[in-house]
Amino acid sequence: MFVQFVALIFLSYINKAMSDQNLFKDYTLQELLDDLDVIECFEQPGHKPHVGEITKKQMDLYAKLGVDTAT
Repeated sequence: MFVQFVALIFLSYINKAMSDQNLFKDYTLQELLDDLDVIECFEQPGHKPHVGEITKKQMDLYAKLGVDTAT
């Protein structure tokens, strides 16, 4: 139940950020999540995690949502 509550807060934040940035004219909430879902993170024991390729479109979406993509 707690995890569902945290997920609801997270979705509410994304919904508000999409509304503030007028992203609903180009995306539905599900389309936005699908675009960001394909980013992969690779981990090996004893090494730092390595994030897979992030496209320019994904970086633009993250910037509009207020997420820092600098690693």
